[in-house]
Amino acid sequence: MKGKRTATGAALAVGTLAALGLAFAPAALAVTPDTATIDADCGAFGGGQATLTATQDGTAAMVTVTSAINAPLALSEDSITSTLTFVNANGGTTTFTGTENPAIAAGDPVTVGPLNGTVASGDSLESYGGSLQIVVFGITVTCTATGPQAPGPFVFD
Repeated sequence: MKGKRTATGAALAVGTLAALGLAFAPAALAVTPDTATIDADCGAFGGGQATLTATQDGTAAMVTVTSAINAPLALSEDSITSTLTFVNANGGTTTFTGTENPAIAAGDPVTVGPLNGTVASGDSLESYGGSLQIVVFGITVTCTATGPQAPGPFVFD
């Protein structure tokens, strides 16, 4: 009987500690909105609507962009170097960089990311006034937003 009480007491202690751990765990950080769209102009390479998706983990943030241009030929995974620059409402700019992209078939929209950057709590990042620069096969393509992103800037916790 003593062994049964010890096991029950241990189970209660573990359950209590787990509940306390959840109660005191830091709140998950979030970016709002997590997805935005822009109308982009990529010069001679075209333009159209692009989608930006953002995530946050502390001061680390990532943005994936499905661009407004289509690949003229197939692109292999991780073959694009990208720099995404946002205007920060708190002053200056914030840059996200990376060399990640999925394999892209000819004619499909160019998707880059996740691109990595650093944010501070309260940062409000807008793509209008910034740019996306991608380098493929040594060719640089620069896309700029023709107006504010919708539904609004990314605001980080």
